[in-house]
Amino acid sequence: MRTEYALETGDTDALETAQEALDRMEAIVEDVLTLARQGEAVDASRPVNLRHLVKRCWRRVPTEDATLRVETDSTVSGDSDCLSHLFENLFGNAIEHTQDAVTVEVGNLSERNGFYVEDDGPGIDAEHRARVFERGYTDSCSGTGLGLAIVADVVSAHGWEVQAVASDSGGARFEITGVDHMDRS
Repeated sequence: MRTEYALETGDTDALETAQEALDRMEAIVEDVLTLARQGEAVDASRPVNLRHLVKRCWRRVPTEDATLRVETDSTVSGDSDCLSHLFENLFGNAIEHTQDAVTVEVGNLSERNGFYVEDDGPGIDAEHRARVFERGYTDSCSGTGLGLAIVADVVSAHGWEVQAVASDSGGARFEITGVDHMDRS
């Protein structure tokens, strides 16, 4: 309707709303396709250097004024394509839910086999942390509710576990455990 109005009247302001709707539809389609491609288990586990993968994923996400800190040089056994979806979704989630410039950090868990992705944004209310991985759950009008479901699927396909907790700064922290580190640095 808005595009018809813009064509009839020449008022291109109406096209901004139409473009926003198209962008949202594209995000939903991409998320659904990613969910459909995720298998029950990872077929091709290979050595994946987390530092290199994280930096590559960071370049793929519109990061605005965000900052990345990588505090790991570990190599894990996994599917790098699937892990790319995991990191890109977690980075996008941190940026989407933060009003100001956010700092995202990726590092090794010191007491368990795994790694974390955390930010210094507003965090996730404790009563919602268990639900954030459910398909369709979102607290954002622009979110699809599929990003963290994709993260959970990737983690599960690797035989790992994921938990949402608070970071030391009060932001969101996602801990991925049960990871077989081939090399911990």
